Amino acid sequence: MRNRYIDLIKQTYYFPQDGFNVVDNYLQFHNINLKELIDEYGTPLKISYLPKIANNIERARKWFHDAFENVGYNGNYHYCYCTKSSHFSFVMEEVLRNGAHLETSSGYDIDLIRHLHQKGLINKKIRVICNGYKPKNYIEKIKKLIHDGFKNVIPVMDNMDELSSYLDIGNDEIGFGLRIATEEEPNYQFYTSRLGIRYEDIIPFYVEKIKPNPQFHLRMLHFFIDSGIKDTAYYWNELMKCLNVYAELKKLSPGLAAINIGGGLPIRTSLGNRFDYAYVIEEVVTKIANFCDEAGVEHPNIYTEFGNFTVGESGAVIFEVIGEKKQNDSELWYMIDGSLMTTLPDVWGMNQRFILLPINNWHHEYHRTNIGGLSCDVGDYYNSEVDINQVYMPKTDGTESQYIGFFHTGAYQDSISGYGGTKHCLIPAPKHLVISTNDLGETKHELFADQQQPDEMLRILGYK
Repeated sequence: MRNRYIDLIKQTYYFPQDGFNVVDNYLQFHNINLKELIDEYGTPLKISYLPKIANNIERARKWFHDAFENVGYNGNYHYCYCTKSSHFSFVMEEVLRNGAHLETSSGYDIDLIRHLHQKGLINKKIRVICNGYKPKNYIEKIKKLIHDGFKNVIPVMDNMDELSSYLDIGNDEIGFGLRIATEEEPNYQFYTSRLGIRYEDIIPFYVEKIKPNPQFHLRMLHFFIDSGIKDTAYYWNELMKCLNVYAELKKLSPGLAAINIGGGLPIRTSLGNRFDYAYVIEEVVTKIANFCDEAGVEHPNIYTEFGNFTVGESGAVIFEVIGEKKQNDSELWYMIDGSLMTTLPDVWGMNQRFILLPINNWHHEYHRTNIGGLSCDVGDYYNSEVDINQVYMPKTDGTESQYIGFFHTGAYQDSISGYGGTKHCLIPAPKHLVISTNDLGETKHELFADQQQPDEMLRILGYK
């Protein structure tokens, strides 16, 4: 029989592959027996596999280290984690355990930094890049952090008016970053990023406002592409424009020593993804080195802010198919025991695709299906993969419940859906399981949160 689900996958992709394998007709995720977890904890079930975080941090460091060696690059590399991708304590602890620095987006992030310091998880030497359009409370917390001895905090100015808020710093000195307002891709609905300072304003702004103040120092030029680091003409063009500004600024400000190439590396959203990370990173490093050599300026230290790349591939969400509905001659629905809108809001909000695979019945025949969520909203569905504009799943025969999993969901979904709050149609947040390994490589799992209870939501809504 060649119309089994496992045959479809093996004919379409290289399989098994990193993180995914099938043993005894059941899918394994990083060699974790998912069926055993389902039997123990039930569904819906959210999983965070922490070793993948450490693995990706180390991979990125190696790619940059190898590129520096191959190119003869003279600067240093600093890996920063975007806290907004996932603020969970177990994620932050894993990130810090692996020597990453941090990038913040709001004033509440600064409270998080202080809490980590109080717990002894960071010291005051940690590099903290403060991004975003900054309300007063965010700026005040940044200034207090610097005053209290966090000397490697770099507020990245999003606009020229922001500078005036730092004039009352007393005897402290501040090392600033300047964010470039890059041009967006042609398919965007606007031409220029709403974040950052226009190219033509950066040099005059530095000369007139920053350079004359002996307490202000320019330390970083921040370059962010929303679509991330990609091997495209658009990305390379924007990088070269940034390097032009860097070289000009460096000659005016010898203390400028860093370029922050914010904008992350892509993660796998399909079993068919093939992104040559090492090649693209070496191209980035080569272009920076060659440009600086030709311009006669030092190679800058390179900072990256990887959020989705750091934590995205550590996540999974598993559902049970609790019913089938045949609505017409061609549309079959697999109804699941949870909501895609509330658990994976990027599916609904931005048509994000994740890796979708069945947990069991890989040796069954397959057919085309649509995945339907529990909410009463028409947008609560999933019906296409990255590679093909449809979804295939094993046929069920009534002998065993069908389970499905969405994988590489570890970034942004909890932040966007509002972890711990009320959900659309009051559908509860699923159980959340954290999987880690000890020094001996032994795997352990711990229930971080049980399924959300009605009393919690009723309390939030004022009924209790």
